[in-house]
Amino acid sequence: MTHKTFFAFIFPSLLAMILFIALPIGSIVVQSLHVEHPRVLVEVENCGPFGCERETRVDTAATQALQEAQPMGQFNGLGTYFDRRHLATEEVSRIFSDNEGVADIARQMYNLPFYKALSFTLVYTFIVTPLGMALGFSIALAVNSIPKILKGPIIFFSLLPMIVTPLVGSLILFWMINTQGVIGSNLQLLFDDPDLSLRASPLLTWVTLIVYGVWSMAPFSFVVFYAGLQTVPSDTLESAKIDGASRWERIRYVVIPHLIPLATFVALVQLMDNFRVFEPIVGFSAEANATSLSWNIFNDLRGQVDQQYSSAAATSVLTVFGVVVLLMPVLIRLWRDFNRKA
Repeated sequence: MTHKTFFAFIFPSLLAMILFIALPIGSIVVQSLHVEHPRVLVEVENCGPFGCERETRVDTAATQALQEAQPMGQFNGLGTYFDRRHLATEEVSRIFSDNEGVADIARQMYNLPFYKALSFTLVYTFIVTPLGMALGFSIALAVNSIPKILKGPIIFFSLLPMIVTPLVGSLILFWMINTQGVIGSNLQLLFDDPDLSLRASPLLTWVTLIVYGVWSMAPFSFVVFYAGLQTVPSDTLESAKIDGASRWERIRYVVIPHLIPLATFVALVQLMDNFRVFEPIVGFSAEANATSLSWNIFNDLRGQVDQQYSSAAATSVLTVFGVVVLLMPVLIRLWRDFNRKA
């Protein structure tokens, strides 16, 4: 393919990436460096029948003129990134200089909004991703070995979590685990505790969200791995079987090495999806016990009076940076494999 043909081939995708990915990210970075203008206050003298008093009022016209002159807001540099709602550098420095041990450091760090959201985001990502991939791979192996007449219905039911919208799926499960739902009420009967609730503690809330995450992420892994299983060389499997390899040994030494490139792809996609977990928290109304970076962005933007665009933008930039850090080891491994094959 000539350079001209190659450029014409990738130009539409490149243009779309610039318009819908690069430019929005650039605008978010710029917005994160600005904060809202402070309101212009003026002192006025208010005279009444009992004398005059001086009071402070907001000069609406001057405030509006300031906002029109600088629509992006007042330049704040990296101040938003280091405030208490984000990296909280002053608070973190104080925590590490005055603490009663590792447990006390973790407790105080968890009380900071950004680190509370980051802790759940990382735990959710690093538990849901491998468990979802393992469950999807197990389902793919099972479906691949059953009679053809049963494959259609089982594949359909296995894909239901992917078909259902994430927010709707989380709402359905939320109603089921509620104290009056089928799961919640049965758990109360099983443990003979009428006050038992899966939403009663952070630990139970985290477990519920993680279980839902594994359930909702497994179908994607199942589809990819099941497609990959159709490409495993049958003669290699037959040779291994003739040589006395058990089913587990054939899976370990033939199937898994063949699916490693697909597993890398699935890991990349699911790491990105899980790191921006949002819908389950909203659907479960779990923000009291579990928040994520994406939920922090949503919370900053839903205010009725002061919509904190700079705070949401700073959290967005930190989220993108976190995704890049998570994907970097996988991307480096892919690059090394590519160079080794070349």
